[in-house]
Amino acid sequence: MEADDLEYRARTMSGCIPPDVVSRLLERGRAEVVEEQAGRGEWFCALAWARLLGEQGRQADAREVLAPYLATGWWTAVSATAELLEGWGRVDEAIEITRVRMEAGHPDALAFYARLLARHGRAEEAFVLLRPHVGEWSPAEALVDVAGAAGCDEEAAELLIALTEHECSDFPFCCRGLDRYAVIEWLSTVRERQGRTEEAIALLRTGGSTLVNGGERLAAMLGRNGRLDELREFALGDGADAALSELVRLLEEDGDVEGAVTACRRAVATDSTSRSAYELAQLLARHGRWDEAIAVMRVPAEAYPGDDCILHTLSVLYLDADRPRDGLECLDALAAARAGEEAWDLYWIRLPLIAACDGVDAAIAQARSHAEGGTWYAAEHVAELLAGAGRVEEAVAVLEEHAPDLRHDLARHLVDLGRVEEALALLQRQDPRPLVAGTGPWCEEPPF
Repeated sequence: MEADDLEYRARTMSGCIPPDVVSRLLERGRAEVVEEQAGRGEWFCALAWARLLGEQGRQADAREVLAPYLATGWWTAVSATAELLEGWGRVDEAIEITRVRMEAGHPDALAFYARLLARHGRAEEAFVLLRPHVGEWSPAEALVDVAGAAGCDEEAAELLIALTEHECSDFPFCCRGLDRYAVIEWLSTVRERQGRTEEAIALLRTGGSTLVNGGERLAAMLGRNGRLDELREFALGDGADAALSELVRLLEEDGDVEGAVTACRRAVATDSTSRSAYELAQLLARHGRWDEAIAVMRVPAEAYPGDDCILHTLSVLYLDADRPRDGLECLDALAAARAGEEAWDLYWIRLPLIAACDGVDAAIAQARSHAEGGTWYAAEHVAELLAGAGRVEEAVAVLEEHAPDLRHDLARHLVDLGRVEEALALLQRQDPRPLVAGTGPWCEEPPF
């Protein structure tokens, strides 16, 4: 095993057994396959097997499973092993293996190591380690996390304030992605922890929409501090998405469903997009108010008849309401509004409705009659219909025609049929790597 190869396969899910297939093997009683593959360089098998052994009290055996991966120095293996060791109460071992990688200079190890120390009574030591690296994203974020336990919130705030004085001229390259707006968010976290809530909220409001997660952070902060009136106001402005979700969650938890519905309807009235309508429709659906939910989503669907996300949401509502025929009629009307345009990315949405009305075979026949019905992406939907109807062998036959593109879907179903060797052979086929490998923090190698 070699660290770069492990990293590439784990990151791209190429030439390896992915986590969902590992879970499927275990669910289907094929633990011996997972154990065997764990010893053959399959990282996700090794991790799952080590967890199982640890749950059985066989921690030494679990450690042996992970040892070859750990020996490569691959950070993912180091951090995962450390987390397992910590969970087993073997904190000193977790700290030691992480320290080794930190001292070797791995860019992710310092923040991980510091948080680990802080969780186990060594927060001051962690803060001291992080302080010289406050100009780097990961250590700065970790410093904010450990400062409270270290009793160093004010010092952390001073360090962060100094960073906000920097205006990026060539973001993200001039400061490795650590721009002042991210620092403002972290500073607000420290101020809230100090009980200086007004200042924390003011910081987030000052940053506005330029903050990385400013809307979500401000909404959560308002919610945590019981400032529902401000949250309602925020939900009608720039922070509509995050604020409305937070407001609905809080009102729903308090049993005030009508209050949540009213808040959503107010937001819908001022929202030029479909986001508030989606929030309201999901709220109504959670409480069995299907007809109201459908009526809400019909409005943005008619305004944007070619938006696949809106149409999919609407079709699912019709299905859940046991109104598939009405759903098809609605989709037909929306297709007419598009002058009959029905590319596959919109057409597939009607297939579950057809299956609910006339059966799976009718839906498949309709799919295959479409101009794009022979493509790999159409095969994916056809196979899903067949598998959902318990016709797994037929689903496999469909997927086998497009095996290179749909190997993961095919492998999952092969495992279900007990054809494990075929599934593994399919997954472990190594695709050629890109000729130019990405380097540095701004890697261009997929997945991005």
